[in-house]
Amino acid sequence: LGVEPVEELEHAYGELALQLMVLGLIVTPLRKFAGVNLIKFRRAIGVTAFFYVLAHFLVWAVLDVQTLSAIWADIIKRPYVTIGMASFLMLIPLAVTSNNWSVKKLGAAAWKKIHWLTYPAAILGALHYVWLVKGFQLEPLIYLAVVVGLLLLRRLPKLGFARTQTS
Repeated sequence: LGVEPVEELEHAYGELALQLMVLGLIVTPLRKFAGVNLIKFRRAIGVTAFFYVLAHFLVWAVLDVQTLSAIWADIIKRPYVTIGMASFLMLIPLAVTSNNWSVKKLGAAAWKKIHWLTYPAAILGALHYVWLVKGFQLEPLIYLAVVVGLLLLRRLPKLGFARTQTS
């Protein structure tokens, strides 16, 4: 893990979490525009993304910062930590309700409302990465552009080139 193993682990978990969030956001546009249906995997992708975000948070909180007062000070002092924490907090209700029992108990409409938190959480996660890096780096900006692009794709009407089944 190099000279700074805690930092390396923290960044690896964070980037993998963001990649999984992007993968989860790709599922609907793939279905809508290309006719590829991966909906049955979206929940597993989202829950896995949450656990990588949780690992990212725990490495930062337990191994890097180490005290509750320092954690709170970082959240208040550093905007990239503030928005990262906001994104993490938005993901908690998603992870807790990502099961069949919650869908039945809450009802589909309420469950869908809660899961709309995916979108601001993804944007904040990408912004967290952009603000985290020192200087101008292209990779975090690409992640942000991909997240925003995928969210904008959801607003487009179906284009008609997706394969449809006929009987």
